[in-house]
Amino acid sequence: MSIWLNNALYGWYPYVALTVFLLGSLLRFDHSQYTWRTGSSQLLRRRQMLWGSNLFHVGILAIFCGHLVGLLTPVAVFDALGISHTFKQLLAMTVGGVAGVACWIGIAMLAHRRLFDARIRATSSFGDTAILLLLWVQLTLGLMTIPVSANHLDGHEMVKFMNWAQGILTLHPGAAALIADVNPIFKCHLFLGMTVFLVFPFTRLVHVWSAPVWYLGRPGYQVVRTRRTMVRRPAESESVAAINAALSPIGARQPQTAAGDD
Repeated sequence: MSIWLNNALYGWYPYVALTVFLLGSLLRFDHSQYTWRTGSSQLLRRRQMLWGSNLFHVGILAIFCGHLVGLLTPVAVFDALGISHTFKQLLAMTVGGVAGVACWIGIAMLAHRRLFDARIRATSSFGDTAILLLLWVQLTLGLMTIPVSANHLDGHEMVKFMNWAQGILTLHPGAAALIADVNPIFKCHLFLGMTVFLVFPFTRLVHVWSAPVWYLGRPGYQVVRTRRTMVRRPAESESVAAINAALSPIGARQPQTAAGDD
């Protein structure tokens, strides 16, 4: 891969993807809140949906957290904790492999359900199907990197990706050069991962921002019900009568005749 193309894909493209990801999500929330949903079809093929959805969500959360911690934690922190690059590499391969397989199976079940059930396919948009297939391909590429990673258990390739990701976030101008010579399967995985961020605001994935995590920290409350009959106080009765009299039609009011008048 030429130096120019490497800089374009891994030096400039990440900023385009992240900008669209953040601004697109904000604009969609601000202008198209009624599209901020997943379009559930859980009443159709419910068992397949439950298995596929659970495997997908558990797997994708584990993968996301693993990538977030593994790529953005400075190398000096792992060194200070006494965690060797070899151990971190093996941990990433093991945990990432298990989570990746679970997520891959879940997405395959969801995609099969959406593609081969005529009723679900009729209510699915192009974006619903496309994002599932895009994530499935991305997971396939991720699983394909495991055998490649087994050839360099010293962790030197992993350190390159850590320095690249941290360099992108810190606006380091030479970040793309750090991964210029890595295996092409890793580059395809990185490019498609950034593409997922790029299309994120235009797909059903935006419902991630609405995850009810705030429920975990909200204070509890208690609903108290009573069978007692509410007794209206005299003062309240007089006030209600005065309001009704003031609001009644003028014609309905009968003039009062003074005592002694004919």
